[in-house]
Amino acid sequence: MKFTFAEKKMDSSEELRAYSIKKIGKLDRLFKNEAEAFVTFSIERGRFLAEITIHSNGLYYRASELTNDMYASVDSGVAAIERQIRRNKSRLEKKLREGALERDAVPAFVPADEDESDEFKIVRTKRFSIKPMSPEEAILQMNLLGHQFFVFKNTDEDEAVSVVYKRNAGGYGLISDDGLDAE
Repeated sequence: MKFTFAEKKMDSSEELRAYSIKKIGKLDRLFKNEAEAFVTFSIERGRFLAEITIHSNGLYYRASELTNDMYASVDSGVAAIERQIRRNKSRLEKKLREGALERDAVPAFVPADEDESDEFKIVRTKRFSIKPMSPEEAILQMNLLGHQFFVFKNTDEDEAVSVVYKRNAGGYGLISDDGLDAE
């Protein structure tokens, strides 16, 4: 596995990098091809943030953990990526090819309340008309409703179906249809 490290608002020690390589490197056994790991260490409001992104076979796995200890953030991030791989293993193998992931990610402990059969269960369906409006109006409507995202027809882009959403890092995001039909 190839590693790339970045730091924001801090300097990481060689011990932290070696610890990260050791922990994240254990995930390499799950991939047939060489994987790339991008690790970013930063400090936010006095807490330590570890962002781990792994790229393999055209797929990205990402985890971001904020704790009081950088080593704990790395551990939590690795566990989160392992859970992502375990949850999506069957879908990933169908999408790629048989045996794309060599082994199951076996967690040390699985919470009893985590039921795999309910993983994609739709528990509520809503129908509503999509109104034409500007992105600014959509953000206002989203905030008035207290939602994290809002779907609308974008008057700035020939009424393309668009989504505005609140970003975890602050601010808002906009997702728009590019008008190209996927085949």
